[in-house]
Amino acid sequence: MPLPTYAGPLERTWYYSYRFICAAIFIFLIVPILVIVPLSFNAQPYFTFTKEMLSFDPDGYSLRWYEELLSSREWMRAIGNSFFIAISATIISTTLGTLAALGLSRPNMPAKGFITAVLISPMIVPLIITAAALFSFYARLDLANSYFSIIMAHVVLGTPFVVITVTASLSGFDQQLIRAAQSLGANQVTTFFKVILPLLLPGVVAGALFAFITSLDEVVVVLFLAGPEQVTMTVRMFSGLREEISPTILALATILVAISILLLSSMELLRRRSERQRGMSPG
Repeated sequence: MPLPTYAGPLERTWYYSYRFICAAIFIFLIVPILVIVPLSFNAQPYFTFTKEMLSFDPDGYSLRWYEELLSSREWMRAIGNSFFIAISATIISTTLGTLAALGLSRPNMPAKGFITAVLISPMIVPLIITAAALFSFYARLDLANSYFSIIMAHVVLGTPFVVITVTASLSGFDQQLIRAAQSLGANQVTTFFKVILPLLLPGVVAGALFAFITSLDEVVVVLFLAGPEQVTMTVRMFSGLREEISPTILALATILVAISILLLSSMELLRRRSERQRGMSPG
C-alpha cells in the first residue's frame, strides 16, 4: 500500500522502518538457504566461494558434484529410500487424516476436543521424545530397523498436517450439498466421491504435500529406527557433514530446495483455488 500524501513524519518513519525490518528478516531467513545453490556448482571441493567463482570465471563452475551424486550407488539408494518412505507415509497419512477430519467434523462426535488434541500432539511433543518412544515401542515388537517402522513413524508425524488442512477446508463446506445429493438418490459412497472429495481436494492435497515434505526432511526418527538398509538421504547428509565434507551434499540440498519451492508453490495455488471454491477472495 503506498504511503498517503498526508502522512506525518512519524508515519513516514514507521512506513520505511517496517519495510526495512521485513526485508532484513527475509534476507536473514532466505539467504543462508539460497547461498548453497551457487556453491553446489563449485568446481573445487570447498564449501566457500573461490576466486574463480567470485570473478564469474566459467572454469570456477562445474556440474561435477551433481554427476558424482547421480553416479553414487550409496546416494541413489538413500534417495530411493527417502522417496519410497515419503510416498508410502504420505498415502497412509492422507487417508487416515482425511477420514479423521471428516469424523471430527460431525456435530455429534463425542470428545472431539480430546481426540483432536491427541491427533495433533506429534506436532507439539519434541521430536526427540517422539523418536525415543517410537523406538522403544517398535523394538519391543521386534520391528525396529525396518521400512515398516519408519513409514508408520512418519505417518504419526504427517497425519496432523492432513487433519488440520482438511479440517480448515471443511470449515467452509456447505452441508446442504450432502443432503441435496442424498435427496437425489446418491448413496454415501457416491456422495463422498462425487460431492465431498472434489470440494475438499485442495485441502487434502495440501495436507498430503505437508506430510510428504515432513517425511522427506525428517532425520531424527530415522536415526533411531533405521538400519543399514533403510538409510535415507537426510541421514546420509547428516553423516556426511560429520565424516566427509563433500559438496555433493550441496548438490543434493539444491535439488531439495527446488523440490520444496515447487511443492510450496503448488500448495499456494491449491489454497487460492480452495478459497475461490468457497467464494472467498484469495489473499
